[in-house]
Amino acid sequence: MKTIFRTLGLAGLLAGLLSLASGATMTMNGMISDSACGASHAKMMAEHKDAKMTDKDCTLACVKNGGKFVFVSDGKVYNITNQDFAAVRQYAGQTVSLTGDMNGETITVAKVAAKK
Repeated sequence: MKTIFRTLGLAGLLAGLLSLASGATMTMNGMISDSACGASHAKMMAEHKDAKMTDKDCTLACVKNGGKFVFVSDGKVYNITNQDFAAVRQYAGQTVSLTGDMNGETITVAKVAAKK
C-alpha cells in the first residue's frame, strides 16, 4: 500500500514539474519589430532618412541583414523562437494581438492578428 501511494505521489510531482517547465500561453498586444531596433525604429530611421522607410520596411530590412524578429509589448522586448512563422513576417512593423507560449523573455508564436 505504501508503494502505491509513493508511486502516485511521485507521478503527481513529476506531472507538476513538467507543467511548470512548459511556457504559459498568453495573448498580448504589441508590435512585431526586429532585434536591431527593438522598441523603436526612430534611431534607425534617422540614420537612413533618405530611404523613407515605414516601420514594416525597416523591420524586414533589419531581419534581411541578420536581425531577428522580436515582439515588443509595454516596452519589453521578447525574442520570438519560431522566426519562420508566416504571420510574423506578414505583420512585421505593425501593432498586433499575439498569442503564444511564454517562457521567460522568449515567446513561441501560435497566432497573430492585426490590432484594430
